[in-house]
Amino acid sequence: MDKQIKERGIIFNGEMVRAILDGRKTQTRRVIKNQPAGDWPDDPIFVQYGDNKFKWKSVNYGESSWFDCPFGKVGDRLYVRETWGVVSHCFDDDGLMTDWIPDRPAKAIHELPYGRGYYNGHAIYAADGDFTWGDDDGGGDGRSCWNPSIHMPKAASRITLEITDIRVERLHAITLGDICKEIGCGLYDFRPATHGFSVWEDTWKSIHGQDSWQSNPWVWVVEFKRVEAA
Repeated sequence: MDKQIKERGIIFNGEMVRAILDGRKTQTRRVIKNQPAGDWPDDPIFVQYGDNKFKWKSVNYGESSWFDCPFGKVGDRLYVRETWGVVSHCFDDDGLMTDWIPDRPAKAIHELPYGRGYYNGHAIYAADGDFTWGDDDGGGDGRSCWNPSIHMPKAASRITLEITDIRVERLHAITLGDICKEIGCGLYDFRPATHGFSVWEDTWKSIHGQDSWQSNPWVWVVEFKRVEAA
C-alpha cells in the first residue's frame, strides 16, 4: 500500500455491516463535531480546499480556520469495526475440548493482543447471527461473549473500505438516491418516494437519537467502495 494512504477505524452496526457485505451500502453520514457556533442568520458556506481540508465561511461571521476531515481523504482506507468475538475451541459429544472448525464467516487470528492477554483462533461477527460458547465443562449452559465494536482491533476487522468522495451537507438535504446508498436498498423499494425519507429519518433516530435529527446538523458524507485489505 502507498505510504501516503492511511487507514482509520469506523464503526457500523450489524444491519449496516450486512448491507456493506452485500454491496448495497456505499455511503455513510457522520455528524461534524465542528458545527458553526452562534446564531447564524443564514446557512454558512462550507468551503473545501484540497483533499480533505474544509472551513466554514459566512458574510456576517467571517471564516473558521481550516480543519481536516477525521475520516481522511479520497483514496484513504477505513477498516470496519463491528461487534465481534473470538472462538478458539469447542467441545465434542464426549465433553472433550477440540479446535473449533468455522461453520460461519470467520477470520483466523494468532496472538491477537486484547485486554490483558492474547487471542488465538478465529474472529467471528455478530452481524452474521448469534453464537453461544459452551461452558468450560462442556455442558449445555452456554454464554454469549461478544465484544463491543469500539474495542475491535484492526487485526480482527474483516472489511476494508476505500474513500471515493467526501463532502459536507445538512442532514435533511439527502436525496432519495443517496438514501438508497445509505440504507442499502433500491429506488423501487420506496413507493411513494416520501416513504424513503420517513425510513431514513427513523433509521437516523434509532442510531443517533431524536435531538440529532431535529437539529438538522451538518454531516460528513463519506462515499466508499469495498476493497481487499492490504
